[in-house]
Amino acid sequence: LLEREHWELCNKCNMMRPKRSHHCSRCGHCVRRMDHHCPWINNCVGEDNHWLFLQLCFYTQILSCYTLILDFCHYYYFLPLKKENWDVFVFRHELAVLRISAFMGLIILCGISRLFYTQLMGIFTDTTSIEKMSNCCEDISRPRKPWQQTFSEVFGTHWKILWFIPFRQRQPLRVPYHFANHV
Repeated sequence: LLEREHWELCNKCNMMRPKRSHHCSRCGHCVRRMDHHCPWINNCVGEDNHWLFLQLCFYTQILSCYTLILDFCHYYYFLPLKKENWDVFVFRHELAVLRISAFMGLIILCGISRLFYTQLMGIFTDTTSIEKMSNCCEDISRPRKPWQQTFSEVFGTHWKILWFIPFRQRQPLRVPYHFANHV
């Protein structure tokens, strides 16, 4: 009930919404702590699924690194075969596919790493991408939370090992009283 005192009216959907919510024009509704609308998952990244988006970025980076390691090992294996006996080297097009795979792996790794870094910095500073763009978070009255608390709020648990497990339910954390106005 204390939180509802600080709700505001959305001028696009005429619904009451909590502070730090944003109206998504693509989805047509307000999303609590909306970070952005992601075209890759065709959904808004907000309070309920931000932790899953972070896991998607994290595991995509791991998969890209794994692909690059496999490409390097595969290429290293092909070099002696290519030099010794060109007739045995039947799969000439496989080398081209290997180079394309390595190129795509590098591009995806660089792009996802940059996205993951900006998301982590947003959690450290307790701001969303929309708040950063609108410069509304320079509010001095809002107290800064420790990084462990902001990560626990995003991932829904204080157990750090559970932050990396995608097959679980996220439980909203109870917010301390002095932060209750800013949830």
